[in-house]
Amino acid sequence: MKYLSTRKGLSATGAETVFRGLAPDGGLYVPDIAGAKPGASAPAAATLRDAERFVTGLLFDDIPADVREAAVDRLLSRFPAEDPVPLVERDGLHMLELFHGRTGAFKDVALSMLPVLMRYAAGGRRVLVLTATSGDTGSAAMQGFAGVDGAEIVVFYPAAGTSRIQRLQMTTPSEANVHAVGIRGNFDDAQAAVKRIFADPAINADAAAHGITLSSANSINTGRLVPQIAYYVLAGERLSTAFDVVGPSGNFGNILAAYYAKLLGAPVRRLVSASNVNDVLARFVKTGVYDPGDRFTVTNSPSMDIRKSSNVERLLWMISGGLDGDVGRACAETSRMMRDLAEKGRYELSEEAKERLFADFEGGVATPEETEAEMRRMRAAAGYLVDPHTAVATCVARKLGLPKDGVPCVVAATATPYKFPETCLRAYGEDVLDDPPPSFRELERLPVAQTRVCDVGAIDGEVTRLF
Repeated sequence: MKYLSTRKGLSATGAETVFRGLAPDGGLYVPDIAGAKPGASAPAAATLRDAERFVTGLLFDDIPADVREAAVDRLLSRFPAEDPVPLVERDGLHMLELFHGRTGAFKDVALSMLPVLMRYAAGGRRVLVLTATSGDTGSAAMQGFAGVDGAEIVVFYPAAGTSRIQRLQMTTPSEANVHAVGIRGNFDDAQAAVKRIFADPAINADAAAHGITLSSANSINTGRLVPQIAYYVLAGERLSTAFDVVGPSGNFGNILAAYYAKLLGAPVRRLVSASNVNDVLARFVKTGVYDPGDRFTVTNSPSMDIRKSSNVERLLWMISGGLDGDVGRACAETSRMMRDLAEKGRYELSEEAKERLFADFEGGVATPEETEAEMRRMRAAAGYLVDPHTAVATCVARKLGLPKDGVPCVVAATATPYKFPETCLRAYGEDVLDDPPPSFRELERLPVAQTRVCDVGAIDGEVTRLF
């Protein structure tokens, strides 16, 4: 599978995209799947292993099969053997439980595989992985890369705005090759700084002089995004019928993975981007206008407190000509919109692209108050505890009347409630989290090893000090 960059159409192999993370033109890499249409036949995938074999075999076909298999082996070794990603029906919704990994979030799946793929792609070169996080990616990335030879990782997270458990997951790892730095700012600040560093010739030259290549563990990296597609291939096999997907959306990677699954043949009907009051994505999929505005709110679903979502750029490219094989038009339109975002603070899709967006996507919003009410409702109705991010998704599903037309609704249950004990206590009015996973019990006993905090303007120095 050939990959192209979203702004200049630069070509790369799958391994090269994993190694580089961000494309040299400042855009993202997308697989060139021109001609793939909904309704194509995906092979039977009865297990997560089957689904990952299919997805990585198709999209990372230049990476040897034994390396891909080793990546899947590493993933499965870190999840419950009986069913890593259960699909359970609760109160009429099909909950795709993606949180049974070590850090209790959906990102554990891909970030268990990425280090294996990265080591192959690096070919013996030393890699420094830069990661911006709103709370969950950072801890999963640190767990994934801890102790991996030839790789070092630094995670930048909001010093205020994450849950206590999320902070502990990032500040207690003590392996010499993992680093976490709190920033006096939000996720958008961290993500912008990381992208700027990737594009800075002087910093990259300095890294190269020290024998280091910079890469990423965010979903801007194909090695993070591609394994997530398997969730929805597997869900389609289990349901054996068309289904809708509702995902709590922050950086737009998970719901985009469901869209890719649809393009590869999974029977996905509609994709719903569920937002908290930082509702840029919900407004975008309803209007075709991306307008982050100036308002930013710290909420009880912190991993969604994002106004500038990187993965939307991949969608822009596809619906602006990429899926038709018109690379020139796709790149020109994507570049135009990215310039408009930088210069005008917003952009708008073409009418043709809007038509395509509206055909597949819709959105909805849940306020913090509605989120906690939904947590209580799910417990009362089904005896099922959900974290606040998943509650945003189930709340939006209810608002949209899902499931409907006899089509099942799959909700991406993206985190365990044990990551957000403060919100759970407030929502339920009592401590109902009485059986934490072993990895969570350990957190309370571990000493804090990561103590660095910096201003946004000092992020560059935190990176270069590791050269």
